[in-house]
Parts: sequence; structure tokens; C-alpha cells
Amino acid sequence: MKTLWLGAAAAAALLAAAPSLAADAKAASTAAAPTAQDLSKAPRMGTWGFDLAGRDLSTSPGKSFNQFANGSYLKTLTIPSDQASYGAFHALNDLSEARMHAVLEKTAADRAASGDTAKVGALYRSFMDEATVEKLGAQPLAADLAQVRAVKTKADLARLMGQTTQGFGGSLFSLSISEDAKDPERYAVYVGQAGLGLPDRDYYLQASFAEKKTAYQAYVARMLTLAGWPNAEAQAKAIVDMETEIAKVSWTRAERRDDEKMYNATATSELARMAPGFEWAAFLDGAQLGKTDRVVVQESTAFPKIAAIYASAPLETLKARQAFSIVDEAAPYLSKTFADARFEFRGKTLNGQQEQRARWKRGVALVDSNVGEALGKLYVDAYFPADSKAKMVALVGDLRTAMRGRIERVDWMSPQTKAKALEKLAAFRVKIGYPDKWRDYSALNVRDGDLYGNVERAAAFDWAFRAGRLGGPVDKEEWGMTPPTINAYYNPTGNEIVFPAAILQPPFFDPEGDPAVNYGAIGGVIGHELTHGFDDQGRRYDAHGRLTDWWTPEDAAKFQVQATKLGKQYSAYEVLPGAFVNGDLTMGENIADLGGLLLALDAYRASLKGQPAPVIDGLTGEQRVMLGWAQVWRSKRREELQRQLVTVDPHSPDAARVDLPVRNIDAFYQAFGVKPGDAMYVAPADRVRIW
Repeated sequence: MKTLWLGAAAAAALLAAAPSLAADAKAASTAAAPTAQDLSKAPRMGTWGFDLAGRDLSTSPGKSFNQFANGSYLKTLTIPSDQASYGAFHALNDLSEARMHAVLEKTAADRAASGDTAKVGALYRSFMDEATVEKLGAQPLAADLAQVRAVKTKADLARLMGQTTQGFGGSLFSLSISEDAKDPERYAVYVGQAGLGLPDRDYYLQASFAEKKTAYQAYVARMLTLAGWPNAEAQAKAIVDMETEIAKVSWTRAERRDDEKMYNATATSELARMAPGFEWAAFLDGAQLGKTDRVVVQESTAFPKIAAIYASAPLETLKARQAFSIVDEAAPYLSKTFADARFEFRGKTLNGQQEQRARWKRGVALVDSNVGEALGKLYVDAYFPADSKAKMVALVGDLRTAMRGRIERVDWMSPQTKAKALEKLAAFRVKIGYPDKWRDYSALNVRDGDLYGNVERAAAFDWAFRAGRLGGPVDKEEWGMTPPTINAYYNPTGNEIVFPAAILQPPFFDPEGDPAVNYGAIGGVIGHELTHGFDDQGRRYDAHGRLTDWWTPEDAAKFQVQATKLGKQYSAYEVLPGAFVNGDLTMGENIADLGGLLLALDAYRASLKGQPAPVIDGLTGEQRVMLGWAQVWRSKRREELQRQLVTVDPHSPDAARVDLPVRNIDAFYQAFGVKPGDAMYVAPADRVRIW
């Protein structure tokens, strides 16, 4: 699933600390975060969709388009103390969060509620019942830690690692269930590398992260001590040493972007031969997958090396690591001592966040993560206008037409590959707003006063739901995001683009705003997701979502030449002193950004139907399209988070998402008078021409 940005759900998994969504009273902007008293709609950007006051007119577009478009806003923007970053996405996230909060307060107060609505209220109540959580202290951990203490063999431990699919804790190998990339009508079990408690292998291996690694060891010791685990200091060192060895043999994030190399269908009976030393049968049995005869191995060459590390590690070290992984994951649902210890490391040390988010905000995130469609249905009923969906359908049609024109006109692609590309484009599925079929949570047991148990049972419920579908047909109506999510995504195996309800408002879409800004903002987002179907990895999937090679070798080679040229542009972009964008890791998103803005311009021009574009406040139509795109990416990040994201995030930093695509668009030079000698200038022959 290729998302528009690293949103709340993705960040929670990737950064191990969900981003904060609080308002910033110090942020001076027309896009200031809304208050809980006004939840009816997002505040407008300026008078016609763009914040003119946010520009920095002392900077020319040719020096930095991001600074020109957003500089004054950024100068006055202060990141809230309970957040690690803030900007246009976050302000809209605040609104979505405040709306969910209003829904949850009402639902939690309704003790007569029934069905899934009752579960929504009960889960939120259990999180907000801080008195009970504090009273229980470490008690909820007792049963899970007792299971770890009872382990006698490495087979026992592997089985316990498999069981963490249904509760708290981790493993040296990950398990997931999703569409089979080479048979997208069926589900498959995917097995991947895991075993790292820091955000990325680089945190263990690069000198620039040495302080974070030292802090991590202290954190491991702290959590083991809180759990009453013996020899916490010594075991923490052994755990970090073992994880460092795993990091050395793990694939990089850039290597893991190659979908072909990440697909290695394997009989489960072959796992012991492929990666001896790990108890595969026990692992799969613990995950309720004992009868599965086939899995897809991902980082294939890392598997035998990680299995060998498992085989050589002392059992007591493995048990201590398992105990730590349980406490670390469960800490947000335990007493303040545990939650604060986790925040100090994962929130403050890793991300630079200065204070813990308010409890109600964490409660909102919990409910959205665990019963998100039940909450989403209540959100849609309260806040999503029906006409927004119809308008979005029309915009998607415009952008699809623009993409068809781009494919037809591109001069480097052969007729036979073009025909297949057009077939794929015609087969795109579009999902807007919310699912047509809502998830059924009737089998989930949610109890008042049992927060830890509720989260654990929610994990077991979700895993049983996914494992139960193995062998059956793929549910084409399923969504990968909840309606209140400020994001969008492309799913290659479903060949579908998805736009949750919450993103369909300013600054992305303003039904009363200037069409040019809407085309640049939500049109650019639509174009971004469409282009994902034809980026360096999305292009490997055909019209039916199958991972297969449908390109001629000559066309693939020509595509790669342009992709490599784009990667070099991004890799030269310095985010912080000594920290550069990884052009290989961010390749897919960079191609999608460039394609999205090109499609937005094409669609806007077509919407004029041959008539001249109006000029508003001295700005031409094409200028406003590009400013609309720039406006959605205005943001600031704390240095700790920025250094983390430049290492782990497949998206480029927001400033790069403004500055770098336009350098390859001829219309930018014409619209803003950018000339040779300007910092933004790229000679026509060196501009990247993909779509």
C-alpha cells in the first residue's frame, strides 16, 4: 500500500510513537488548528483557497519555491510541545481528531448503546479510566510474562513469538496476511525480517545514531526493571548486541522496495532447510498457521542469517528480549510509570517531542486503530457531506483522462506497452469517502475496566479475521484506512486508489474555492495515487493486480534511465547538515509527486475548455495550481524526527516535495519566470521526463 504521506497510523508502526495531533496556539496562520467548538468544517485557506499571507515575497520562486509559497507561514509556525512536526496535514488531523473525540465522548456516555457502537464507547471508556489503569499497575503483564518465564526450549519460544500475532510482543520474523502479489484473487501469508527495536538498521550501525543506540540500551534496561525481570542491565546489553547482529544482516529499506526480490513463494516444509536454526513449525503453529502449506518469504538472503543468530543466542537472552518486546508494546496501556518511560525514549529521544499527548488524544488514536470502521461509520454520519463524494468522482475522472493523455503522448514507450498501460488505467478501481460494506466487530469482546485485555483481544480478533480468510477469495471492498484518516493510498494488488472522507476538505479540497487550487491540491493527490500505478514498483503490476513483467525490455530500460536521473536529483538534496534524501528509498513517491503535479496541470487546462484562465490577486491559473500543491506540504519537523524520517520514510521531506518536482516541469519556468542561474533552474535537457 503506497500512501500519500506518513500519516498517523503509519507513523505509529514505523516510528513506534504515534505523532501528536494537537493544535498550536502559537501558530500564526489562516490555517490555525480548529477548536473543538467548531467542528462543522475545516477553516478556509484565505478567501479563495490559498493563504496569500503565508508566502515569503522576499524570496523568488527561482531561489526556493517552497520558501516563496510558504515561507512566512513557516517563519511564524511553532511546533506544539506534544508533537514532533506540524503543518497543513497536522492541522487537518487536529480537526479529524477533534471530531472523533466529540463522537467518542457522546458514544461513551451512552450506556444504552448496542452492537459495534457499544464497543466503540466501551473501548474509549476503558482507556479514559485512568484510575483503574493506575490501580492495576504492572498486574496486566503478569500472565504474558509468566508464559515467557515458563519457556524451556527455543521451540517453546518460537511458538510464543508466533502467538504475538494475537497480542503483545514481537519476533525475529514478521507475519502478515494480504493479497498474493502473483495471484491477487487469493490471500497469502508473508514472512519478513524483524527483530529490531530501533527504527532502522542504520540506528545500530551508523556512528551518527550512536547516542540513540546507547539511549535504547538504557531504555531496554528500564523496561525490564519495571517488569521485574532479573539482571536487567546485563540482559539489556545482550539484547542490543544481538539486535546489532540482526541489523548487520538485514536488508536496507531501499532493497526492500524491490517487489520482485521481496516475493519468494516457498513451501512451509522448506523453511527449515532454507533458514535452519529457527523453529518454523512451532512459530507458525503459534500463529494459528500450522496447516498453511505455502508462505511468501520476503528478505530471502537475510532469513538464514537471522535464523543462525537465533540458534546461537542464549535462551535467557531470547527470553529477556521477548519480555522486553511485550512491555514495550503494552506500555501505552499500562500505568503512568510505564507509559512515561516509553514516551521519554520513543517520543522524546527518538522524535524530539517535548511532552506526552493528552490522554483523550491517545484514546482517540487507540479506538481508530482497533475498531476504526465502527468509529468511522459514526464519523461519516456526523461529518461527511454526501455531495463531496460526487464532486470527488468528477475530479478523479478528470485526472484519469489526463493520465490517459500522458500515456498516449509519451514518446519513449512502445505501442504494445502503451496498450497494456492503458488497459491498466481503465481497470483502476476508485474508492472515495468510506467503505460500501462496514467491518463487523460482533465477535470482539470489549470490557469496561480492562484496557490491556481489550487491546490484546482486539489484536487476536483482527488476526483471526485475517487468518480465517486464507484459502478464500479476496474481499475487493475492504479498505486499508479508516474514514477519519488524513491520507490516501494506492493498492497495487487491487489496482485501486483510495481517498478517505477526512482528506476531502481544505487545504486539499474546498468546494467554494478556486478550481485551480483544488486541482493543484486534491487533484495533485489524485494524480499522485494514479501515478503510483506506474512508478518504479507500481508499474510491475498489471491491470489485474498481478506482479508480472508486462513491459518490453527496451521500454523498461528507458524508464529506468529517467528514474535514475530523478533519484540523483533527490539524493543531492540536503535536509540537515550531513543528512541527504535517499533517492532510492523515496523513488516511488518522488515519481508519484512529479506525475501528480503534471496531471493536475493537464486536468486544470482541460477544465478551461479553451477559455483563458482567470487571474486572481495577480496570480495566473497555472501559478495557482502549483501554489495549491505547495500549500499542502507546508510543515516543520523537529531535528530528531527529521533525521529519523530521512532514514526510514519512503516519502521525501515536505520541502523537497515542493521544490524538486517543479524543477522538472516546463510550465513552472514559464509561470514564474525562472531563468538560468536561479537555484531552482534545471536545463531542459536535464529535466526528468517520465509521465
